[in-house]
Amino acid sequence: MDYLDQYLDFLHFERGLSDNTRNNYARDIAQLMQLSQPASLASLQITHIRKYVAMLHGKGLGGKTIARMLSSWRGFYDYLIQRHQFKQNPVIGMRAPKSPKTLPQALSIEQASKLVEIVEDDVLSQRDHAILELFYSSGLRLSELVGLNIDHIDFAEGTVIVTGKGNKTRIVPLGAQAAKAIQTWLQVRAHMLIRNPSEQAVFISKQGRRISGRNIEYRMKAWSIKQGLHTSVHPHMLRHSFATHVLQSSGDLRAVQEMLGHANISTTQVYTHLDYQHLTKVYDLAHPRAKKK
Repeated sequence: MDYLDQYLDFLHFERGLSDNTRNNYARDIAQLMQLSQPASLASLQITHIRKYVAMLHGKGLGGKTIARMLSSWRGFYDYLIQRHQFKQNPVIGMRAPKSPKTLPQALSIEQASKLVEIVEDDVLSQRDHAILELFYSSGLRLSELVGLNIDHIDFAEGTVIVTGKGNKTRIVPLGAQAAKAIQTWLQVRAHMLIRNPSEQAVFISKQGRRISGRNIEYRMKAWSIKQGLHTSVHPHMLRHSFATHVLQSSGDLRAVQEMLGHANISTTQVYTHLDYQHLTKVYDLAHPRAKKK
């Protein structure tokens, strides 16, 4: 077993990282191994890493992507030092090129409401209605919604237990409309379990198995077109919309941080910029000295 395989096992069994996160690490580290050939990992210096970053940037990779790769490489070398007696971490102190700051895309309240108000009553439409309502109601990540089990929902308390990044759990509120849509879906779901009666996933496919993230992304894109939205909607856009609209209404950044499951409030603060955009629009429309002649 090579260093990478051992490291991926470490991430799985000791750090409890998800398959998706480990796959990202694997791709990033495989890229490092490809760039460094024929040199050994132990022989690399910061000058090599600087050269690789320049090569990746020259191929059009953005600052955020390179920053993620450097983080993966840095963690890999930390592991090699701890477990395989490597002498140094050549990635320490290396920074990615700066990227222009981009704000997350969010739907307006009207757009979000239009998207989730599905009136079709066939089986898949009822499932998709529940999925969209839950995304917008509770701000879940795609992987969190896919991993949701029946016993994670407490309708009496109006809450959902979510397992997020790093296998951390949190409790998020469940809105009344989402709860109603999910309860309607669960009645239909019961008739789809003939092939797999022991399935615990809340959201399942026509085959009675846990739905995939790719399937949800495809269905959401189709619904955005069908509901007349002039933008392609993805699951994270509804998470951004949830955060933006809650912050606009409450102004409580800490509460939004808790509901989103952000470890650091600086991650949540990006939504204050979106809220500021909203406020400037209100100002431009309402303030007599803001109106252009």
